[in-house]
Amino acid sequence: MPLSRIHVEPKSGSEPIHTEGQPTGRTLLDFWKWSTSDLVSNATRGVLAEFLVAMALGVPPDQPREEWAAWDLTTPEGIKVEVKSAAYVQSWDQKELSKIAFATPKTRAWDAENNRQSPDSRRQADVYVLCLLAHKDKGTIDPLDLNQWEFFVLPTSVLDGRKRSQHSITLPSLLRLHGPGFEHAGLRDAVLKAVPVRP
Repeated sequence: MPLSRIHVEPKSGSEPIHTEGQPTGRTLLDFWKWSTSDLVSNATRGVLAEFLVAMALGVPPDQPREEWAAWDLTTPEGIKVEVKSAAYVQSWDQKELSKIAFATPKTRAWDAENNRQSPDSRRQADVYVLCLLAHKDKGTIDPLDLNQWEFFVLPTSVLDGRKRSQHSITLPSLLRLHGPGFEHAGLRDAVLKAVPVRP
């Protein structure tokens, strides 16, 4: 039996959960509702941030996310993008708003085609898009509202050249390097400007 890589086809949500072809009355959409309705949770917010960046960069929605890829997205121009997210507001009870920092560690790339990990640690992408869910009111937080997000774009070379922590970057440090964040509508131009594409 072949044990090569599984290439995932996009699902519609209508696929039935079944027993040998006999539907149970539940569908994949029911699972999605159950598992990912909390868009403020750290894990789900991170995946949503990747999707929002993919939207802005023109990555086709029929290309399912690869959870273990060496970087998160590849633009139609071939730019490799790593996406990180942070938020002031969390799902749990908070005494104060969260302090903002983005994890940006070097990693050892894993290749799904041959199930091997690279021997050296480095940043795999050409550019990092740091996504801040900047809304601070728990009563009106809505991660689906693009106006509640700010986006920061840093070429990997800028992160590599930092003298301070190579594992993360705080918001004050990010603002010193980058200045104010971009709106969603300006994200594609910002990425293309940060990583010029050769003709």
